[in-house]
Amino acid sequence: MHRTRTAALLTAAATLALGAFALATNSGPAAAHGAAMTPGARTYLCWKDGLTGTGEIRPNNPACSSAVATSGANSLYNWFSVLRSDAGGRTVGFIPDGKLCSGGNPGFSGYDAARNDWPVTHLTAGRSIEFRYSNWAHHPGTFYFYVTKNSWSPNRPLAWSDLEEQPFLQVTNPPQRGAVGTNNGHYYFSGNLPSNKSGRHIIYSRWVRSDSQENFFGCSDVTFDGGNGEVTGIGSGGSPGPTTPAPTTPAPTTPAPTTPAPTTSPTMPPPGSGACMAVYKVVSAWQGGFQGEVEIMNHSTRTYSGWTANWTWPSGQTINQVWNGTLSGSGASVSVSNAAYNGSVPPEGRTTFGFTANFSGTNSLPTVTCTGR
Repeated sequence: MHRTRTAALLTAAATLALGAFALATNSGPAAAHGAAMTPGARTYLCWKDGLTGTGEIRPNNPACSSAVATSGANSLYNWFSVLRSDAGGRTVGFIPDGKLCSGGNPGFSGYDAARNDWPVTHLTAGRSIEFRYSNWAHHPGTFYFYVTKNSWSPNRPLAWSDLEEQPFLQVTNPPQRGAVGTNNGHYYFSGNLPSNKSGRHIIYSRWVRSDSQENFFGCSDVTFDGGNGEVTGIGSGGSPGPTTPAPTTPAPTTPAPTTPAPTTSPTMPPPGSGACMAVYKVVSAWQGGFQGEVEIMNHSTRTYSGWTANWTWPSGQTINQVWNGTLSGSGASVSVSNAAYNGSVPPEGRTTFGFTANFSGTNSLPTVTCTGR
């Protein structure tokens, strides 16, 4: 019996080049999943800052806009993917100074920038808070949280010497709530914030998996000013909506795809038991229409011979055409199966299909499920 995982990305991203798609099966490592949500990492808060009613991501915050200009909008579509697959718990001497916020991952280099206008979380030194960390994919491991020294300045890139030597919080295999593979699902654990801190700082997080060499990294900009977790510096507070008019470029008519401290035990199946994960995004939008893409990921130990993605449109959207997949279903219910040439997906591999669709009003994003055969 095949496992199915609901994996909805209730967001979208502008593509690096309009109409360009990664449509071939890729046997390389799939984008992995996890980032600090409270206090929010730069990629997470910039994703919230950029959400729009059309489903595209257009950051308002100047630091977020600059990061996207450097690293591309996929850095927010994959806000949970700041990782190194070969880290194996290494820190100093492995991740270079000045590259800590990206983990040395060139796909997120824009988030290393030394600026004082990143979105910031307001906290109270010494207070106990509930930390939250995305579980876009579930893995066992240990979380480490550090804080910058009082001598650190937001006007220079973060170096290892800027961090207090010991983590102020360390947690192994915490409990989780919410569905794995969604924007709301997360690990959670209580911990005391560092004391004797005031003003601007960075809380630096590391998630060291115990079942692989893959590690996750992130910078959360905070200010210790007596706050209770309030976030400032994001344009619309995470609600859909910059009011920039939608582009009027007509829909593409001939897309040209290329060839293919708690220690509670985890409650989800261990990695390797496998599930299909589907990630939905809006690539571009115009008045009354948009171009979308769904990425199928194989997080199992077997090769899929085929796959099917399913969703229900939440606000009356209708599909015009699909490429790199076979469309079925009726009305609001959509089902897309693999084409003849992209059904085989190896373990930790991926493939994508694209489509154009019509909408009116708000282009609400659906929850997508997928099944591998």
